[in-house]
Amino acid sequence: MRHAPTAAPARRRRLVAALLVLPLVAAACSSSDSDGGSGATKATTTTTTAPTRSTPPAEPIVFNGQGNNLDAYATTPKADGTFPTQRVWETVATNPAHGRDINAQICFLPRTKDGEQWYIAGEDTGQTHPNRPAGWGIFRLEGNEVGSLKTVQIGKLVPTYQPTDDGPENYGCGRLPDGRILTTDVGNQAGGDGNGQLIIWFPPLTGGTYRHFDTVRYCKLDVTLPTAQSILVRGSDVYVAASRGGVFKYTGPFPTSDDAAGGCGKKDPTGAPMADTVHKETFIASGPHGLATPAGLANAPDDGFYVSSVFTGVIDEFGPDGSFRRTILEPPAGESLGEQTYSTGTPLGLGVDRNGTLYYADIGVIVTKDSAGPGDKTGSLRRIRFVDGKPQPPETMATPLDFPDGIGIFE
Repeated sequence: MRHAPTAAPARRRRLVAALLVLPLVAAACSSSDSDGGSGATKATTTTTTAPTRSTPPAEPIVFNGQGNNLDAYATTPKADGTFPTQRVWETVATNPAHGRDINAQICFLPRTKDGEQWYIAGEDTGQTHPNRPAGWGIFRLEGNEVGSLKTVQIGKLVPTYQPTDDGPENYGCGRLPDGRILTTDVGNQAGGDGNGQLIIWFPPLTGGTYRHFDTVRYCKLDVTLPTAQSILVRGSDVYVAASRGGVFKYTGPFPTSDDAAGGCGKKDPTGAPMADTVHKETFIASGPHGLATPAGLANAPDDGFYVSSVFTGVIDEFGPDGSFRRTILEPPAGESLGEQTYSTGTPLGLGVDRNGTLYYADIGVIVTKDSAGPGDKTGSLRRIRFVDGKPQPPETMATPLDFPDGIGIFE
């Protein structure tokens, strides 16, 4: 459901007033029970024919979930300075028959042996319905230009969730080199013990029907993350941002199946398969350099890391060992969150294209005497380009947006 301009969104990454200790945010949920395994919008007809081989786009295309829609943006502006855009998925609220509620981090997978292009995104269409739990949709994409993209849902990853203060919320995704998939769900957001989850999924990723995407096997690696967010995979190492904890590093080997033979012989409190051991360390601590609430992760030059912090409006750059390099983005001196958000935004999801341009989803946090959270269409999609290694002022690609939260780069 949609939320009032200054009210906390129901069941979607709720924000409260203790700004420096609480999590991030994201999109709204829907209580609809629409059906259908293929998506279509008023502007985009989803394919129902046999898939064709996918070819790379000529330029990077930026995917961003906002208002529970999924939009795609070309990265070369038109003559008037605006960026061509296409609605790839329309929310079920406006397209009950074929819509999907899309949000969270977006991960493009390597093309299949048949040349198909797949991607993963948070999908919680009708998440209050017992047959429609929150999870991560698996989608096939056709086309390589904004305006002619077509998509269809072919699977969904649905685990068990720990009891939380605001219901299950999906967010992070990533892929190991051998095809195993990783996801995070947020867990408690407003306090209490950290119980966000890091989960590894074993191919094949598709199977079942839309109402019962529950056939993909998985093993939980961690069920104690304090407000889990983005995932970044670097070789065989996995990095996870947690807004109330920092950035954690997980080192393999990771389970290869959901049983004891594959290193997953334990059970979590819900009875789901749990890894026998996990190698976890704090890689970047929260707090210093304005990194109060780590959320987004992306690759930086020379094997470095970009990390965003929503409430402080900061993006920092770190070296390959987690040492601080520099601040890429911060609000102008004297600005503070209030009924207006920072002029440079409150960055959540991050993405970097092959040219080194950094994109961020500004979720548009505002603060009133009653609450803190994304305002009514106060969000934006922005990018930072670099000249001789120096970050340039942010460039706005789209505004006003409703709680944009995740980024994916298709190239």
